[in-house]
Amino acid sequence: MIGYWLKHKMILITCQVVSKCIRRRSEAKVTQGERISHKGLSFIKMHGLGNDYIYIDRFTESVSFDPAVLAPLLADRHRGIGGDGLILVEPSNKATARMRMFNADGSESEMCGNGVRCVGHIVVSRGYAAAGDLTIETGRGVLGMTVSPVSSKVSQVRVDMGQPLLQPDDIPVNSASMTDPIVDATSSVLGDHSAWWDSSSLDSRMTCVSMGNPHVIFYCGDTEKVPLEMIGPLVENHTFFPHRVNVHFVQCKSRDRIKMVTWERGSGPTQACGTGASAVCVAGRLTGRTNEVIQAELPGGELELSWDMNGPVFMSGPAEEVFLGVWQGLDSLLSGSHGG
Repeated sequence: MIGYWLKHKMILITCQVVSKCIRRRSEAKVTQGERISHKGLSFIKMHGLGNDYIYIDRFTESVSFDPAVLAPLLADRHRGIGGDGLILVEPSNKATARMRMFNADGSESEMCGNGVRCVGHIVVSRGYAAAGDLTIETGRGVLGMTVSPVSSKVSQVRVDMGQPLLQPDDIPVNSASMTDPIVDATSSVLGDHSAWWDSSSLDSRMTCVSMGNPHVIFYCGDTEKVPLEMIGPLVENHTFFPHRVNVHFVQCKSRDRIKMVTWERGSGPTQACGTGASAVCVAGRLTGRTNEVIQAELPGGELELSWDMNGPVFMSGPAEEVFLGVWQGLDSLLSGSHGG
């Protein structure tokens, strides 16, 4: 009887010890989790037709960091979150919200068409503004848009992209001799004639448009025959473009439909470029190749663009959330960073 009592007493003591250990480990995990949550950086991963960025909601996320340093780390597709860059969604005293965009190499850009649609979705889905008409402050000014939620994760957004800038100084380009818009202009930025010019049926003349950021457009018969990763960086960094340039090759399938591929300044090949598609809409009208309203086929999907040759360009397309997360690599940056 005494042996039976001792046996069960030992079992009871053992259970109590194990229970205390489990509780302490659980408490330690909670404490560690709270510490990580406090030091981590909350983000939203979104894309517009595959043109994906990491978004930081500065309405709620107040931790300090240098976005030019942070962007390459987060955008790294092997060691970071992965994306075409970093976009900050900030309060604004001029509009519903402010957008700041950083390319994957850390350089700050004036504008991103797919990105601004996603900013509109965030502003509405987080309750900072009602669905419908709102404004976003960007590097090229305040842009109006209409946000139509499809679900909690997806919105359809129509954006007033502003009027295109066509004067050489507004692009800008390095040519004092050019005073008129650069439309189907002879150029040497593509280098010497090469075999891919023939296989792609390239028209080597260029058209330059700024949508708040610089774009150069070339037309060809087959975009799939363009060696984008070879020619893209050469044109992007050509001395003719002092601020570098976004490079587009366009195939006209009809007067209402085009297909395009893009080498994005500071990021490389991209699934979609909203400002680029807007610039292509303008270039098509200026060169007489396309109509006022076009459907643009991009690797990531389709956008609708329109330009009446007098007012702003309008762009319509989706914005979609992919996932939410907390990045834990901020600690190593905090000591030497400054606010963004």
